[in-house]
Amino acid sequence: MAPVTDSPTQPTSRPVNLVPRILTAGEHPITLKVIDRDALHVLKKLNASGFSGYLVGGGVRDLYLGKQPKDFDISTDARPGQIRKLFPNSTVIGRRFRLVQVYFPHGKIIEVSTLRSLDEHDLEGPEAILAPNNTFGTVAEDAQRRDLTINGLFFDIRDQTIIDYVDGVQDLDRAIIRMIGDPERRIHRDPVRMIRAIRHSARNNFRIEERTWKAICDNCQMLQYCPPSRLRDELLKDLYSGYTSAWIETAIDSGIFLSLFPLYRKAFSRQPEAELHPQVQLLKLTIVLDRLNQQSGTRRGSRLPDYFLLALILIPWADCRYGIYSQQHASAALYQIAKKIRNDIDQEIGQQLNLRRSLRQEASSLLSNLAVLLQYQDTKLWPKWLKNKSYFPKAALLHSCYMEAMFGVPSLDAPSLDERQEVAIAEIHEESVKPSRQREEYRRGRPAFSSKTKGGIFGFKK
Repeated sequence: MAPVTDSPTQPTSRPVNLVPRILTAGEHPITLKVIDRDALHVLKKLNASGFSGYLVGGGVRDLYLGKQPKDFDISTDARPGQIRKLFPNSTVIGRRFRLVQVYFPHGKIIEVSTLRSLDEHDLEGPEAILAPNNTFGTVAEDAQRRDLTINGLFFDIRDQTIIDYVDGVQDLDRAIIRMIGDPERRIHRDPVRMIRAIRHSARNNFRIEERTWKAICDNCQMLQYCPPSRLRDELLKDLYSGYTSAWIETAIDSGIFLSLFPLYRKAFSRQPEAELHPQVQLLKLTIVLDRLNQQSGTRRGSRLPDYFLLALILIPWADCRYGIYSQQHASAALYQIAKKIRNDIDQEIGQQLNLRRSLRQEASSLLSNLAVLLQYQDTKLWPKWLKNKSYFPKAALLHSCYMEAMFGVPSLDAPSLDERQEVAIAEIHEESVKPSRQREEYRRGRPAFSSKTKGGIFGFKK
């Protein structure tokens, strides 16, 4: 990712603009018709109760770009307790930032936050990472606290204006990613902002401003100070985004990728060997992953499990480290390699990303099962015993991704194999959500081990 070199720098201390740029209804593409109905309901109720309410962040950004936002977040001058009184169907969450989640039918949630002050990133304040910050403020102060200029916009439904204190509209028009304020200081306060900058660059095909890019490259190692569960959640957002290939390319260039996946350091240090280099393989695999995610995103309930994505990302590393796919291995050898892979995952990324034990086990097993399938390159020759294995559907799907990425086999494009792909995704999803027998018995109101015969208790007859 080549950073922008001709963009103006911003001051590194106080707010950039004391007077905002106001875009009237005729100067921008956002209308009330494109705003989610439930979000409008929340905004109108806040206004009717004497409070100011604004659509903020990614919702304004995406609507300005002509995209459909995933979330419609709202900020208001009302305090969390006042918001709760207005919306009985809500709850307060968060320790650093107290948010009110307003619930609607079908699991929809609208998050409402109170406008925050500048204390958290004031240059004279303490140098704490992720310092507590529940102090309330104004629209101008809240805008300065946001991570990127393109996320620092406010939309007021009362006059349909965009309020811009951080030159976010200008950066949207110029397709630039820029951190608000001093990038070094903002990253030190919350290193996850580096991941978000790269995410929005990848998803919108925006270029990263020079000072922001340099700060990311210089501070990528600071991710180690973030809570592991937070890093995991942010990483999964990008692996499921449908823009993983662009994200990984930029993450590798910046050093962020090796901070998240340190086990790739030795693999990436290899001399380039045409298309065999692990970095090239990884980019090819993520292109297939993006299409898979985009296709599954159109089918409700067909999202692939986390362990499948992790296994796919680790394929080049596993082959570079153990030659598991480029060499033939006997069953006993594969078993030993699988144990080593599991141990490496545990040591290198298991704790750092707070990956649950079952996810680590499933990913390592899937990597070794892929080697078994690769011994039978023609799917027509897969033996019956292999097809009967419980891991076959997910291993076959991973095999299809691998074959297309590495050898250009259009297995996912062929109609017959595309149907098989959909069946595999459905079977994997069904397996991941299938309740255990004990849970099903409990749901039906029976003891987990009770006999179905009347009069039986815990499997024993009277």
